[in-house]
Parts: sequence; structure tokens; C-alpha cells
Amino acid sequence: MPKFPTLPLLYDNMLQIKIIYLKKNQYLIKNKAVSGSLFWTNRGVETARISFTVYWSEIESYVTLRYMYNKEPREYKVQIVFEKSNLQVGEIPFFICPRTYQKARKLYLIDGMFLHRTATNSAMYESQTVSKKYRQIEKTYGLYFKQDELYSKLCQQHFKKTYAGKPTRTYLKLIKQIRKAESIPYHEIEALFMI
Repeated sequence: MPKFPTLPLLYDNMLQIKIIYLKKNQYLIKNKAVSGSLFWTNRGVETARISFTVYWSEIESYVTLRYMYNKEPREYKVQIVFEKSNLQVGEIPFFICPRTYQKARKLYLIDGMFLHRTATNSAMYESQTVSKKYRQIEKTYGLYFKQDELYSKLCQQHFKKTYAGKPTRTYLKLIKQIRKAESIPYHEIEALFMI
């Protein structure tokens, strides 16, 4: 009898809450409780929804999460701490995982709770699940298949090609990647699909 495959959990597919989302959308306001909601979709269909309240004061800072998991309501607090930036400009917020007590910029839905990625030993990133041969192909020919993405980055609305009359590092890096992608001969790409 054949063995059933054991497919690992993928961090890339898990529901995530990012502290940068709270900061960008102005939910982190000092001395004020701000509520909001977040939802996830798959091919245009809503798959999950969570509501939250963020509170930030000198005494304590936290986010209260409220959602349904397996038709059961869940509600708990996740502490938020602020650390000084290494650039000495402002403070950087971090979640404190309710299970591992580690600082995190991103929490994943693991066993019904939003936790730090180290709260489970059975999860992997998608890049860890591919074969060595595929990784080598990606390293060698990956840019060829990402040409459209590179060109769209180059043509974004507020993309700066120069600063003070000199090309930016990002622009130079994109141009280098585009040239490398264009230098890959088409017959080598055809040969990949013949294997």
C-alpha cells in the first residue's frame, strides 16, 4: 500500500497580520483606541475576516483580535512594544507572541491563534519545499521569467530613475537584472521544457 504524502504547512499560505499594515493604515495612534477589520480573499472570494482594536498608551499597548475559528469565537490581546530605531529616528513597533513571547513584525495563524512563526516546528516556506534542481534552474533562468515584473517596476508611477542628476541604485539594479534576463538565449529556455 502506498504511503500517504505528508505535506508541510506553508508560511506563505497561512493567514498573516503585519504590524506594518496597522502602522500604514493609521491604526497606531497614541492615547486612542482605534478599531478596524481585515479580510483575506482567494480568487475574489472572501475566505476569512478578523476585527481588531489597537490601543497605544504610555502604560500599555496592545491589539485585541476578534474572529471565528472552526465556528468558535476567539478573542485575545497581543501586546505591542516599541523599540528605538537603529537610525535614532522614531520607534519601531513589534508584536509580542502570546505563546513564545518573541518579538515579531508578522504573526501567522497557527492552531487557531496568531503567533510567531517559531510556534510550530512543522511549517516551511515554499522555497524550502522545492528540489535542488529547481532551485538551480530558478537561479540561472529565473530572471527570464520575471521580465514582465521587472519592466512593470521600472514603469511604476512614482519610480525615481535619478536623484540629483545621478541614476538611483534601485534603477541601476533593475537595469542590470533586465539586461541579464535579455541575455539568456531563447534556445536554452526551449531546452528547459524538453527535459
